[in-house]
Amino acid sequence: MSRPTVMLADDHRLLLEAFRSILEVEFDVIGIVTDGRELLKFAPRLKPDVIVLDVSMPRLNGMDAGMKLRKTMPDTKLVFLTMHDDPDLVARAMDMGASGFLLKTSAASELSTAIWKVLKGKIYLTPVVAEQMENFKKKTSGTKPINQLTVRQREILQLLAEGNTMKQIAEIVCITPRTVAYHKYRIMDSLNISSNAELIQFAVNNGLVSY
Repeated sequence: MSRPTVMLADDHRLLLEAFRSILEVEFDVIGIVTDGRELLKFAPRLKPDVIVLDVSMPRLNGMDAGMKLRKTMPDTKLVFLTMHDDPDLVARAMDMGASGFLLKTSAASELSTAIWKVLKGKIYLTPVVAEQMENFKKKTSGTKPINQLTVRQREILQLLAEGNTMKQIAEIVCITPRTVAYHKYRIMDSLNISSNAELIQFAVNNGLVSY
């Protein structure tokens, strides 16, 4: 009988190798990528049963990459990893179709269990997050400014915060620099932000980039 297939996406290579060593005992790890855009490129080709992905990744964060994959690969299970036990982040992941959510600090001991559970069609939340979610009101997530932005706007915001120029962003996203500029100023207007520094700080505070 063939073993379930897993793909890993995280920008920390040492962590990726550690997870691969753990998972290869029970699963076939068929792909490893280090940013969200690589994930979008290779996941449809590899067609894994489960994708384990970091929430914070360069070039395209895991949350928005996962949202795109849900549309093209609805049968693939998504298990998110993060350093932060933010209930709002968990709620956003669950709302967009995630099957699991783990803290990196406990992933080594829980990851295999989580993957087997989601393969059976169940949801897995790391215990500390599950406890917090019991008292979390989902309606709170809808009021956060980050949720006012479109997926495209979040892409542009992340790439700007990572230090890319408008021309570089245009090449990455395959649009014109003028369109990038349009999105940038729409974002600033929507968030009532008037400077690049504020824009970067907003991206950091909302988990689009990490420093």
